[in-house]
Amino acid sequence: MADARGRVRACLREWGVDLEATDDAGLVVTELFTNAVRHTDSEKITCSLLALGRVLRVEVTDQGHGPTEPRTRTADVDEECGRGLLLVSVLAQSWGVGPAEDGEGRVVWAELLCAPTRRHR
Repeated sequence: MADARGRVRACLREWGVDLEATDDAGLVVTELFTNAVRHTDSEKITCSLLALGRVLRVEVTDQGHGPTEPRTRTADVDEECGRGLLLVSVLAQSWGVGPAEDGEGRVVWAELLCAPTRRHR
């Protein structure tokens, strides 16, 4: 997960995305990637970024073999896990789940606001 976060941060710095959005996107990628690893038996998990104007879209695609769709939940005070999607929902303007382009998995995405950037994919 640290490798994915580091790559995202390096890419966003190269694109000129502001520091706050870069930090938030790194955290969002970590949470989404961690969920894909923990809750699916996917052999392949990918991450993609799209920056257009003031919107930064982060997508994590897995093979969709988890028992349920990702959703926020309320974690007990003493639980170490269970707050990731709640954190994503606080940092992102919106987030959701949809089918992967190949129909063989799912994409969990989040959109964050950032300072205007050049268009990148």
